[in-house]
Amino acid sequence: MNRSELAPLIDHTVLGPETTPADVRDGLDAARRHGMNACIPPYAVEEAAAYAPDVTLATVVGFPHGQNTRETKRREGVTAWQAGADELDVVINVGRLRAGEDDAVRAELEELVAAVPIPVKAILETALLSDAEKRRACEAAAAAGAAMVKTSTGFEASGARTDDVALMSEYLPVKASGGIGSYDEAAAMLEAGAERIGASSGVAILEGAPE
Repeated sequence: MNRSELAPLIDHTVLGPETTPADVRDGLDAARRHGMNACIPPYAVEEAAAYAPDVTLATVVGFPHGQNTRETKRREGVTAWQAGADELDVVINVGRLRAGEDDAVRAELEELVAAVPIPVKAILETALLSDAEKRRACEAAAAAGAAMVKTSTGFEASGARTDDVALMSEYLPVKASGGIGSYDEAAAMLEAGAERIGASSGVAILEGAPE
């Protein structure tokens, strides 16, 4: 896959706890220059939409632990959409999933999906889940009408893995995210079935791709 084909599949991500408005603008400049999307903190969405209206903007909901209330997640998502977000990446409630409360996980996602007219990606945080739990999370996301499932927040010890991508792709399109820092790593995720890459190293990934 060459650079022009790969670029629109990358969500160039700026989501660290110390991310400044200048960091966001730098990320948007890189995304615009290379033809990537951008994934930015919720506080920066309105400013980012005005600064880079031609860049597809994703932002996060319930980030990074996913333990906000249903109402809080819904309000976060609606606020982000109204501010100019084009896509939402929401962290599922891993605690409820691990407790066997799959209906609650589904209902929470379903409520957010119904509240906004933009794609919602469900972040599973695969490093915390068994394969059986990953399957149940994917089933809940699919039943809720999520557009994609995403591997990771990038804040756990391990991130995206090709075997997880292959498993998740049985249910919904997959965004592989977490620890992807090179073209070879991104290509492996795409080969495993990912349709989107989330990475803070978007520029480095593209620079490693064939021209």
